[in-house]
Amino acid sequence: MKVTQEKLPASQIGLEIEITPEITKQTYEKVIKNLASTANISGFRKGKVPRPILLQRLGTTRIKAAALEELIQDGIEQAVKQEAILAIGQPQLRSSFEDLIKNYEPGKPLTISAAVDVEPEVNLVQYTDLQTKAEEVKFDPERVENTLDKERQELATLIPVEGRAAQIGDIAVVDFKGVFSKAEGEDETAEPEPIPGAEATDFQVELQEDKFIPGFISGIVGMNPEETKEIAAQFPDPYANEDLAGKAATFTVTLKELKEKELPEVNDDFAQEISDFETLEELRASLVERYQKEADEKTKTNKQEALLTELLKHVEVDLPGTLIEQEVDAMLTQTAIRLSQQGLDVRNLFTQDIIAQLRERSRTEAIERIKRSLSLREIGKRESIELTSEQIAARVTELLEQYSEEQDVDEDRLRSIVENELLTEKITDWLLEHSSVELVPEGSLSPAEETELTESDADAPQTEEENSEASTEVTEG
Repeated sequence: MKVTQEKLPASQIGLEIEITPEITKQTYEKVIKNLASTANISGFRKGKVPRPILLQRLGTTRIKAAALEELIQDGIEQAVKQEAILAIGQPQLRSSFEDLIKNYEPGKPLTISAAVDVEPEVNLVQYTDLQTKAEEVKFDPERVENTLDKERQELATLIPVEGRAAQIGDIAVVDFKGVFSKAEGEDETAEPEPIPGAEATDFQVELQEDKFIPGFISGIVGMNPEETKEIAAQFPDPYANEDLAGKAATFTVTLKELKEKELPEVNDDFAQEISDFETLEELRASLVERYQKEADEKTKTNKQEALLTELLKHVEVDLPGTLIEQEVDAMLTQTAIRLSQQGLDVRNLFTQDIIAQLRERSRTEAIERIKRSLSLREIGKRESIELTSEQIAARVTELLEQYSEEQDVDEDRLRSIVENELLTEKITDWLLEHSSVELVPEGSLSPAEETELTESDADAPQTEEENSEASTEVTEG
């Protein structure tokens, strides 16, 4: 078989495959023989249909098409094997099938054009002495105090309040009902329209303004137990429920009971209550160490991300479509698994239209991920950066100990993931040693300069509003 190679864009190799006359004849005859033994033609038993009748009834075009399918598949497979091409994905036929049928004559040579994706060549224009900037995340001592204060709030005792009005920080037990405020010009005698879900009895609420729509909490402040009051408030715009966004509301609120928090003292007893430490000093030291470590890790992540972003500016690689589609598939699978673990029905969420949109949106990130991976792998090869079997085994053992005995762990799969992660980290550390990353204050880089930190974003603390759980539509939680 004669095969001519041609280098194509997107890391493809074009193949011009000349199939010999003997093979085109043999394949054609084999197809006729198979059809003769299986075809159902009226007036003839299977396997006893005369050749002329078979050709007349089935048509030469159909028989040629069947023979061509075999010739194309076998021809491309043999050509890839003969030329020792490390193909990825499925080969693609470049010739027009209709033209092949027209040109195909059994017993004469046939030329087929195809293309196969191959691993791309990575051209590292520069990968040492890179210069970039990254934001430094510094340890904030206030986090320690905020953590302790949050624990104090959790352990607070609620004490009934008498003889004074409600104030910020109190716990109020209220009945309330909300209606839409009438716009100017509306009939004043008409019954106001109730707000769906904006009604509750014996509802306990902490008087903190950021947990409710503007005006609701401030209207309760200053009320006395057993007092009823109409409070004007307004839903923010935008709002989770679009039907309520920006609309004015009036709430009839009855304050039934008022309580205040009695907070525990921050001492050794408090430390023992909320932790395994014996003293407050030990607890504080542990929190300082924890938050310092978090800050250092985020700073390192910022440096790595900034450096890898800079590295890609100096990398030339022509990615094949197969690799991109495989990475997009992997990303969508990860998303589906994550949503499924959250209890969502992925089959209903992932309609064909949604999948198509997600695939298109994921392409840019998929391309960047592939470029990073290929670039790091190429650097590892050039600099002979490797892992020892002991390093991999130690990490695998550590992870296995974290899994419960009930979980079925694929150790080979785990080992592969560990090896990839550790090698990536080792190569990235090598890059950091051979480049310059200037640390700048957190928040000082412009949006265009900032590196998107996926892990950092995922771990970002939520606001009080995001953390709050409420039973009615009036909360913003």
